[in-house]
Amino acid sequence: MYAVIATGGKQYRVEQGSVLRIEKLAAEPGSEVTFDKVLLVGSGESVKVGAPLLGGATVRATVEKHGQGDKVSVVKFRRRKHYLRMKNHRQKFTEVKVTGIDAG
Repeated sequence: MYAVIATGGKQYRVEQGSVLRIEKLAAEPGSEVTFDKVLLVGSGESVKVGAPLLGGATVRATVEKHGQGDKVSVVKFRRRKHYLRMKNHRQKFTEVKVTGIDAG
């Protein structure tokens, strides 16, 4: 069984037991979170598609850890104009492990 959930402005295809990195959540490691914005649930040939969300469908997950992604450098440069701006960014994430999918 698999599902498509929306969180943090992105969509993710998840299966039971899968581990994924999502935008940082305000939850402690070891706690359980529930995603109720489920767009699609599929199992073999049967697929339920929401318009836009499936009512009553939820995905449960356990928070594994929090962290930061790789460093991304942003450089703005104009030649012969004495213009150079350099910035760096590290995106924060939460790693979750899917424990259950309820089709609703």
